[in-house]
Amino acid sequence: MGESDELARITELVEEERRLRAHAAGGQPLSDDDRARLVEVGAHLDQCWDLLRQRRAREEFGADPEQAALRTVEEVEHYQQ
Repeated sequence: MGESDELARITELVEEERRLRAHAAGGQPLSDDDRARLVEVGAHLDQCWDLLRQRRAREEFGADPEQAALRTVEEVEHYQQ
């Protein structure tokens, strides 16, 4: 998956997150499924951003960006900076 594919996936996830948040902001509570999906979308966004950062870092330092690997949600969510 190339950078443009990653950016397209990020855009899709951001749009879904916005729809869910707009629904909640409109005064209608989210269903349990929608709340779970919102958490899932956030985790997937973190994974996608992490992968994009990996790709860009590899490219910047002369390594093959295609060798970047999707990390697990647990790894990305508990990353210490």
